[in-house]
Amino acid sequence: MDGRNRDNIKPGIEVTIVLKQDQRSGKLTYGLVKDILTKSKFHPHGIKVRLEDGQVGRVKEIKEA
Repeated sequence: MDGRNRDNIKPGIEVTIVLKQDQRSGKLTYGLVKDILTKSKFHPHGIKVRLEDGQVGRVKEIKEA
């Protein structure tokens, strides 16, 4: 599922994000959403979230349950 729409993202769901330092390489990080940091409904590069372990990045993919 697409990570650019805020409505698709809820705390506790499994996502893959790209961290700021990994944007050039495109390396993905997996985790559970703790907080949603982007206020707008849509962001072209992905909604920014904080994971349970404290890492912050933009959602690239939402894992289907």
